[in-house]
Amino acid sequence: MSLSNSQKRKKGLIRRFLPYFKKYKLVLLFDLFCAALTTVCELLLPMLVRYITNMGINHLEALTAEIILKIGVLYLFLRLVDAAADFFRASVGHIMGTKIETDMRSDLFAHLQKLSFNYFDNHKIGQIMSRITSDLFDVTEFAHHCPEEIFISGIKIIGAFVILCGINPVLTLVVFSVVPFMLLAAAFFNSKMREQFRRQRVQIGEINAQVEDSLLGVRVVKSFANEDLETGKFEKGNKVFYDIKRKSYLYMGGFDASNRMFDGLMNLLVLIVGALFMINGWIQPADLVAYMMYVSTLISSIRQLVQFAEQFQRGMTGIERFFQIMDADVEIFDEPDAKTLQVKKGDIDFENVSFSYADDDKQVLSQISLSVRAGENVALVGPSGGGKTTLCNLIPRFYDVTQGKILIDGQDIHGVTLDSLRSQIGFVQQDVYLFSGTVFENIQYGKPGASKDEVVDAAKQAGAHEFIMGLLNGYDTYVGERGVKLSGGQKQRISIARAFLKNPPIMILDEATSALDNESERIVQASLEKLSKGRTTFTIAHRLTTIKNATMILVLTDKGIEEKGTHQELMAKKGIYYHLYNSYSDEPGQQSAPNSNREEAPA
Repeated sequence: MSLSNSQKRKKGLIRRFLPYFKKYKLVLLFDLFCAALTTVCELLLPMLVRYITNMGINHLEALTAEIILKIGVLYLFLRLVDAAADFFRASVGHIMGTKIETDMRSDLFAHLQKLSFNYFDNHKIGQIMSRITSDLFDVTEFAHHCPEEIFISGIKIIGAFVILCGINPVLTLVVFSVVPFMLLAAAFFNSKMREQFRRQRVQIGEINAQVEDSLLGVRVVKSFANEDLETGKFEKGNKVFYDIKRKSYLYMGGFDASNRMFDGLMNLLVLIVGALFMINGWIQPADLVAYMMYVSTLISSIRQLVQFAEQFQRGMTGIERFFQIMDADVEIFDEPDAKTLQVKKGDIDFENVSFSYADDDKQVLSQISLSVRAGENVALVGPSGGGKTTLCNLIPRFYDVTQGKILIDGQDIHGVTLDSLRSQIGFVQQDVYLFSGTVFENIQYGKPGASKDEVVDAAKQAGAHEFIMGLLNGYDTYVGERGVKLSGGQKQRISIARAFLKNPPIMILDEATSALDNESERIVQASLEKLSKGRTTFTIAHRLTTIKNATMILVLTDKGIEEKGTHQELMAKKGIYYHLYNSYSDEPGQQSAPNSNREEAPA
């Protein structure tokens, strides 16, 4: 009988999940041993009751206080063994599950660090967060309970079945005739619950993403007085989640109700058929008492196994979503023979470079050839969509070129290690990201392990030391999430200090002053000029007045590099750059922009 695609997928997921048990196989084996002890202790009780009942009915005079006391001591010993085994199973077994969860979360986070920008361009952070947290919690329960529950239920069902057949095989077959119908009902409700659990996971990820988006943008929300709009969006997603959970609980209710109905039916069969067998002498009263106790054990085992299917489905959903991320291709990686990049000067050459995004056939860059000598400052200007940021993102291999190659000091960047490549490149971006922590920790991020003196020196070079010392706790001041407690200019100078501390030979400045006021721009621009000195620098500029002294200015449009030269050369050509500069320059004698932010040119 061939397996369905769903069964094959499930078997494949379990096969891939099993290696996570390898480190803890001794713990797992002892956990199963303890589970077996608790099960054996439970199965022996009806045997003791049967023995005492038989003695009481057939040999009452032989049932002495000494025998009863010995049976009591034996049962007490069994309960002590059961308690000790159950303690290990419940505590150490769960710890093993937590360790597996921790290992999986570490693997997942490490894999996410390897994924390219392209992956994060197409996936919501809230969805990813959901898979790292709540999904893996369900996997913890699955990792501990799955082998344990199957093992315990297997022993109980097989053990009870063998003992029951030994007591009365005909009655046993009658009782077990209900089991197939019970399993069919369980399979039906399980399939329904599995689909709802999968939808729950997707929707909780959507809620996480919406909450993250709204809270990170809370200042925009409040500035537009759109609290009600955000609440409405949240309530809509929350209502969808409620509907999914409502359906899952309805199926769960049907699942539990069907189990209880079949439990009652099995007890009814034992009661009626067992009583008829006893009237006809086919079963002894003591055997019937033991039989009913074993049937209760059997029913509870089947019910526990069937109910575990809910946890099993949650765990399988979590494992499936875990491997969906783990299966995401690492598009940017070190080649097997990758070498360490050696930067002696900092020359950068683009040779017939073309690029298009994976989900878009349109080429962003086409046949770009460019030579930049060490220490030159290359400015990129032009309309949005021209590929300025994309061109710069290709240098550290945030994306790989579609064709052509990029060389640094004659070394193809595709043939060097990512770590050695990116360690030679510094970034200062318009949207500065500061981590939740202190000013010191955020600057030190540029060179982990740097001393306090190194951090202070970098801050001084960036023109940040003075304002930092004016903060409440100086370098130990907590900056808030994403640096919310600092102004734009302050955050930018900390970002520049981070770059000074890294001290790379190549710098990329991505619209680093476009969001600043005039005073902050002046301070930051001075820091950037100091940072760029002696380094090969690429500057993406909105404000064209900040790049007049660039060694080379490239006008990049969707047609490629349309103009190239110094500020004076391009102004003399009276081409695209000339018109851009005259339209948006705020220098005296130039035409003013039609708005108060006259400096900004389209990016």
